[in-house]
Amino acid sequence: MTTSPAQAPATSDSPGGRPRVVIIGSGFGGLFAAQALKKAPVAITLVSKTAQHLFQPLLYQVATGILSEGEIAPATREILRRQKNARVALGEVTEIDVAARTVTSEILGRTLVHPYDELIVAAGAGQSYFGNDQFAEFAPGMKSIDDALELRGRIFGAFELAEIATDPDEIDRLMTFVVVGAGPTGVEMAGQIAELARRTLRRDFRNIDPSCARIILLDAAPAVLPSFGQKLGDRARRQLNEIGVDVQLGAMVTDVDADGLDVKDADGQTRRIQAATKIWAAGVQASELGRILGEQTGAEVDRAGRISVQPDLTLPGHPEIHVVGDMMALGKLPGVAQVAIQGGRYAAEAIERRVAGTPAQPPFHYFDKGSMATISRFSAVADVGKLKFSGFFAWVLWLVVHLMYIVGFKSRITTVLHWMVSFLGRGRAERVATQQQVYGRLALEQLGPRWEVSKTGGPKDTDPANEDVTHRDSA
Repeated sequence: MTTSPAQAPATSDSPGGRPRVVIIGSGFGGLFAAQALKKAPVAITLVSKTAQHLFQPLLYQVATGILSEGEIAPATREILRRQKNARVALGEVTEIDVAARTVTSEILGRTLVHPYDELIVAAGAGQSYFGNDQFAEFAPGMKSIDDALELRGRIFGAFELAEIATDPDEIDRLMTFVVVGAGPTGVEMAGQIAELARRTLRRDFRNIDPSCARIILLDAAPAVLPSFGQKLGDRARRQLNEIGVDVQLGAMVTDVDADGLDVKDADGQTRRIQAATKIWAAGVQASELGRILGEQTGAEVDRAGRISVQPDLTLPGHPEIHVVGDMMALGKLPGVAQVAIQGGRYAAEAIERRVAGTPAQPPFHYFDKGSMATISRFSAVADVGKLKFSGFFAWVLWLVVHLMYIVGFKSRITTVLHWMVSFLGRGRAERVATQQQVYGRLALEQLGPRWEVSKTGGPKDTDPANEDVTHRDSA
């Protein structure tokens, strides 16, 4: 194995002299923008740090054993395989040079430079711990496949360890699950852990009763699902209580460690919750690329890392740079998939018009198709225009809408089958978890940049043969 070149151009001139369009991110904004440019006379390079398109709204179902990761994260190359004007480049974007019109990406020691004529930035957002990044060690977020698989191992593993524990206090700690954040992700996650404990696992153990597990949903805000309004928020809270979720509002997390977390209530009192499994579903932080673009273009960047865009989703003085999805700040748009999808398609049309020399389209207008969140099987809440409803009909609508946006016919079929197993029956088709999934993230963080040594052949200024950077006793 040899070390990859330190730097190389990604491409030469585009085929046929077509305008070069670089898209950063394979999420909803980036993928839908690429597909919208299918018939355009351009050469597309989609750069992403992952090789798949992630249907993030269903990550919690991977974490709780309903779906496999492949069903919500099809390979980007497979999706675009018939689109001849598009190529996919794996790598994390580390720099954007606005003056030179280049995008630099890195992957395992290899650096590539992608020149562009038009740029769509759809790098999305990650988990925010509100300045307490140390919490991440003990309370994983819900933003990636790695997060979901780690949480699956932690959740199912907690029941397994409780089964063989003898200390009552330790059993209580292992069977206490805390979800921080009462937005859609937190509500859905808490609801599914409750379903898992009270239905799926109820008869699987001999020394413990999984239905006695304690599921706590915490939020510093005074309401559940605040973006849905008080009426639906109150309904969601009642339904959560009915399935055994302990909703605690006005509760701010002040510290997290391996054994539990400290919470400060609205009255100023601090208390301790002993819990082995903590899940962080509160807050998002936009990609670091927003700050990079802001420094070069003068565009404002807010506290969440989102960059202010023009009404046409471009940056001031740079009509060739389009920012869409969770990275853009434009009014009070919600952080949902539809904003990214519509923004990506809008940016694609803008590029087509510029290439064709036709007049620009009107300013971007987001069409709100509503918001939905599941509480448990057969129960959900939906906010669609002036209609606000909950219960079974909202749940069926949620199923249909989410199924429509899952990419790929095969994924839709297997998803329906797994939903039938989980919702009509008691089973969970995906309960496998490994130690690598649970501890891999922490191990990589401890290794830091040195973990690339075993993948690239080693840096040129060290002799990897004399150092076991993986700290393994044997291969």
